[in-house]
Amino acid sequence: MTLRLRLLLAFAFLSIVTAGAVAGAGYVRARDAIVQRAQDNAVIETTNRVEQLYPLPARPPDAASLERIAGRISGREGSALAQARGVVAGSMDPSLITPELRSLVSSGRVGWQRVPYGGGVWLVVGMQLRVTPAGAPGGSSTDSSGIEVYVLRPFTSEIEFVGELARNAWLIGGAGLILALGLGFLASRGVLRPVRELQLAAWQLGQGDLSARVPVRGRDELASVASTFNSTASSLEHYVGELQRMEADARRFVADVSHELRTPLAAMTAVTDVLDAETADLPGVAGQAARLVNRETQNLTRLVNDLIEVTRFDSGTAALALDEVDVAEVVRASLRMRGFTDVTTSLPTDVRARLDPRRLDVIVANLVGNALRHGAPPVSLTLWIEGSSLLISVADSGPGLPAAVLPHVFARFYKADSARGRSEGSGLGLAIAWENARLHGGTLVAANRPGGGGALFTLRLPLGGER
Repeated sequence: MTLRLRLLLAFAFLSIVTAGAVAGAGYVRARDAIVQRAQDNAVIETTNRVEQLYPLPARPPDAASLERIAGRISGREGSALAQARGVVAGSMDPSLITPELRSLVSSGRVGWQRVPYGGGVWLVVGMQLRVTPAGAPGGSSTDSSGIEVYVLRPFTSEIEFVGELARNAWLIGGAGLILALGLGFLASRGVLRPVRELQLAAWQLGQGDLSARVPVRGRDELASVASTFNSTASSLEHYVGELQRMEADARRFVADVSHELRTPLAAMTAVTDVLDAETADLPGVAGQAARLVNRETQNLTRLVNDLIEVTRFDSGTAALALDEVDVAEVVRASLRMRGFTDVTTSLPTDVRARLDPRRLDVIVANLVGNALRHGAPPVSLTLWIEGSSLLISVADSGPGLPAAVLPHVFARFYKADSARGRSEGSGLGLAIAWENARLHGGTLVAANRPGGGGALFTLRLPLGGER
């Protein structure tokens, strides 16, 4: 759930609770006031009409007198009923008088009750007619006349008005909800705008744009977060710039040193070649020293050449010299030139591809040399076509690559065994092979053979030389 949706839901919930509480409380108070006022008015009006009946006749009431009483207090909109000593008169239906109301009136009090009648709500008001006994001082006490009167008055208009109040309360609540949602939307836009800007700047920073910054507005918490982000981004830009400068200096230093070493190494190689040719005539220790110098000179030359190749990849100057070649012939020549005779090959004929033969030679030499040095025989090389790709796999029968080594096998200067001697390789061969595969637009993947029993390197290159 997004932050904007959560804010809108919070505003909606708050508005519903607030509108419900305010409109509900207002509705209840208004309803009670209206109903109470209507009931009070009905009781007062009925009482006033009853008072107009006094003084009551001294004789006991009969049906005719009860009918007159009922007629005088019924009013224009309602009906009335008068009863005394079992005699009932009037136009009101006696069944509308509930036992509770009848009991209340019989006790001498004024009572009223709402009842359903004729498809609406009506109000029944009941009371006793009381008289002052003869000789009572100042009317200080009254006695029941034995006459009970009940008046039926319409109450539908008041109920309809209360219903209108309820509908208005719902309408006001709905309008309040819509208004709250609108305000919530505007507020969420204002609150989330800095968050979106921060998100965009963080994404740009993650994509490598170290100049990404967030506008700082106001002095609230979001402005503080934006300021902190900008400060962090500035520091990161500074330190990354320093690291890039140091890396560029280191690469330039390696490139300069490698190129400077090529000239003396060429002379040293020429001299060691002469010494190597004469080692048979040299005494034992001198011959051994000459062979050692020749071998280490060759290792140093190979290391310098590898470093120069790496600096070309880093500087982006490495380029392909594409040519239409017989892939099997290039592989055979690479193995033959380096004396890799203990390799089982499966090289179908007439497999032609457009690639850089020198770089393919480097890839094959590094993969096979690595398998012979660190694996175990037999080593096999297989060439085949899959779709529009050329695939070459090199597998050995050694212990395979440990799981901790697989993620780093193509890293520069990485050696699985830190105790391994420097004469066993510079740690750049597989890295250079991987860079050459990438330069062709292909891939080089390291894994272990299914079921164990050796490492497996698979080279995939496009047949047409596409990048």
